[in-house]
Amino acid sequence: MKVVIIGGVAGGATAAARIRRLDENAEVVVFERSGHVSYANCGLPYYISGVIADSKALTLQTPESFWRRFRIDMKVRHEVVDIHPDKKIVVVKNLNTGEIFEEDYDKLLISTGAKPTQPDVPGMGLDKLFKLRTVEDTLQIHEFVEKNKPKSAIVAGGGFIGMEVAENLCDLGMQVTIVQRPKQLLNPLDYDMATFVHTKMRSKGINLMLGEAVEGFYEDGDGIKISLKGGKCLKADMVVLAIGVTPDTHLSKKAGLKLGIKDSILVNDKMETSITDIYAVGDAVQVKHCVTDENVLIPLAGPANKQGRIAADNICGGNSKYLGSQGSSIIKVFDMTVATTGINEKTAKKLGIDCDKVFLSPMSHASYYPGGKIMTMKVLFEKETYKLLGAQIVGFEGTDKRIDVIATAIHAGLKAYELKDLDLAYAPHYSSAKDPVNMAGFMIENISNGLLKQFFWDEVDNLPRDGSVILLDARTPGEYARGHFDGFINIPVDELRDRIGELEKGKTVYVNCQSGLRSYIACRILSQNGFDCYNFSGGFRLYETIMKDSVAAEVSIPCGMEIK
Repeated sequence: MKVVIIGGVAGGATAAARIRRLDENAEVVVFERSGHVSYANCGLPYYISGVIADSKALTLQTPESFWRRFRIDMKVRHEVVDIHPDKKIVVVKNLNTGEIFEEDYDKLLISTGAKPTQPDVPGMGLDKLFKLRTVEDTLQIHEFVEKNKPKSAIVAGGGFIGMEVAENLCDLGMQVTIVQRPKQLLNPLDYDMATFVHTKMRSKGINLMLGEAVEGFYEDGDGIKISLKGGKCLKADMVVLAIGVTPDTHLSKKAGLKLGIKDSILVNDKMETSITDIYAVGDAVQVKHCVTDENVLIPLAGPANKQGRIAADNICGGNSKYLGSQGSSIIKVFDMTVATTGINEKTAKKLGIDCDKVFLSPMSHASYYPGGKIMTMKVLFEKETYKLLGAQIVGFEGTDKRIDVIATAIHAGLKAYELKDLDLAYAPHYSSAKDPVNMAGFMIENISNGLLKQFFWDEVDNLPRDGSVILLDARTPGEYARGHFDGFINIPVDELRDRIGELEKGKTVYVNCQSGLRSYIACRILSQNGFDCYNFSGGFRLYETIMKDSVAAEVSIPCGMEIK
């Protein structure tokens, strides 16, 4: 059996190695148009700043090491320019020599990945405008930075790559501005959770221009100018374009493969395309979201590697199936960690899913052990069924393991309230006896049992202030004095039992505190004394972060980069 693989990075390299482990006699040829195989896309921004000091560390394997270990022919700087399924051949161009030749196959695997999205605006070929997708792109940016010592940079795009590039350029001492069309960074987050990220970025001196659309790039003396919709212009020493990726499927389209969203390749759960003996994996393929069963594009390394393994199994006669993608992801934002899994609230609403949510702000480990830090969690579930839909966590240490536990629970089909039953490891250095994941489960169980009713940050301003309801702040007088909701009276939770007579019976009570814990305790006291009570989910800390973000978004550019 002869297998040809187009693309030698995540999915392609994984498939090649798996095929060899399953079939020692198979002939495997990989064509990769860049000069590197099996490289770490996710590590590329960290070479720019020197966090990863050696460029060789970016490549997990080389063509030579692949040959020594697997006897797989990795041909770099070779671009497949045509696929002829009827003849079972691919047409290949040697990018070093210009030679064009044909290669036959028994099985073909397409792992062409995705390419940086290129907006249809002027100036896309300018020297100081960079993209970041390959090792070559990284080396080019690194060389420019080393040679020119730029003092300012604009990053167009606030997704994973844009965020990582911005952080690394900031760490080099540059004044960085992120321009982003959506009104928030990191689209997998809901806006309320993204505000914590905005706060962190601004605290590091990074300027955020959210809700701004790029209209063009222009040379401007020794720098580059970027024009925005509405007439604003920015100037910097360099620009990195990171507005997203698009499936790189022009070959598949020419070959007659059936395509889906954004011309992605349609595959079944065995990673087979619409043409016999042709498989496809990675960022180029359309997959099912395993929470919603919707068709989606999820360009992440984890799914690509799994798909490569599954395709290899089936190429070698197996019966492996891909169960879908969940979108679990994580990113470092300076000293902060941001992680998501499943779907967010805006996606649930778009799909017409009747969802509910809990916010909580637990410590990363036992509060009595030094060094713990607050994480903010948002867990989503379907009303009535209590199906887990997704989670978002913004925190520091321990964020990764909590998102992975919830991701596992979603995969296993646990009900949201069953998070309370998970037997998770505890020592004061690492967790609390009631882990944050368990705490989310306890809160959701209280909702299911009718012990907890909630109201949320976007409902506060619309609560009546005419005395028809009671608005109660259960924090300390000191906390209340530092900031509180208009119209809320202050009775600390520890005084509530003695002062409950100050509250008029028969009125609904809305209670808030700093995080939602003390207000929940207050609600339980009030509910058992005949009051209909609602707890403020997320607490004043969440509301204050969101409100400060909305104010900061109105501030003009502080870095002197705007051209009037």
